Amino acid sequence: MNFFAHESAIVDEGCQIGNGTKIWHFSHIMPNCYLGENCNIGQNVVISPEVILGNNVKVQNNVSIYTGVICEDDVFLGPSMVFTNVVNPRSGVNRRGQYSKTTVKKGASIGANATIVCGHDIGEFAFIGAGAVVTKHIPAYALVVGNPARQIGWMSEYGHRLNFDEYGIAICIESHEKYKLDNNQVSKI
Repeated sequence: MNFFAHESAIVDEGCQIGNGTKIWHFSHIMPNCYLGENCNIGQNVVISPEVILGNNVKVQNNVSIYTGVICEDDVFLGPSMVFTNVVNPRSGVNRRGQYSKTTVKKGASIGANATIVCGHDIGEFAFIGAGAVVTKHIPAYALVVGNPARQIGWMSEYGHRLNFDEYGIAICIESHEKYKLDNNQVSKI
């Protein structure tokens, strides 16, 4: 076993957990999950069956990740954020197996207490503000806030707001990497 699981954590059979991953107090990793290398699973986290987490995914305390969710490498999931997996849940109607899929692309960050309504993908390096409720697909590098979430700008891969000049060029204040805004899409150049 090349990962750490606190004695109060439950890791069900059939999970694949990468080297260097840490699973903290009172968390439950359900059957057939895949957790990549060097992930950090905070306290009181539930990861439902067949969820896939890439390498270096950071899951903060009190997060619920339900079946149908895939998080690529370097994703950050803030405290108490949640994914859904059924569009129209009812206690008296069994919709097991009708889960909508959600993919969180490489490097995206989701803030504390945000809700990601199922079936809506989050683009690479997108930044979802605390408390936001995502009800549509979010493009790469987008900064979204509010309920429902609306885009208010663009973010660099280092998590800084990008300010584009008249030529559609922005420079990250920390990394000094350049970005291009063209046709309402951002790419690193």
